[in-house]
Amino acid sequence: VQLQASGGGLVQAGDSLRLSCTRSGRSTAWYIVGWFRQAPGKEREFVAAKSSNGNSIMYTDSVNGRFAVSRDNVNGAEYLQMNSLKPEDTAVYYCAMGSLFTRAPNGYNYWGQGTQVTVSS
Repeated sequence: VQLQASGGGLVQAGDSLRLSCTRSGRSTAWYIVGWFRQAPGKEREFVAAKSSNGNSIMYTDSVNGRFAVSRDNVNGAEYLQMNSLKPEDTAVYYCAMGSLFTRAPNGYNYWGQGTQVTVSS
């Protein structure tokens, strides 16, 4: 499985961005797509995760109510809609895929390259 995240950019506080994660290769019927971010000098941080059947979704507290994960069931792309962005959301954002519904990065087997999100105040 190969993943590729895109959609990052430079925005102002309060703006919105939508990140996309496309995947290629075969995957199992059950999978979890996770979103993580890593700011300079900080550890990789969990942002959100969604199960393949859509029944399980979780967000880290700092983005709950502002970010939303979704999926295009036609093309299989995953999205992270980010609203009301704050300077502290600035980071490189990654999408990942695994079989565990977990916040732990080591629970994900496949990772895309990151996309930079910069939020200016």
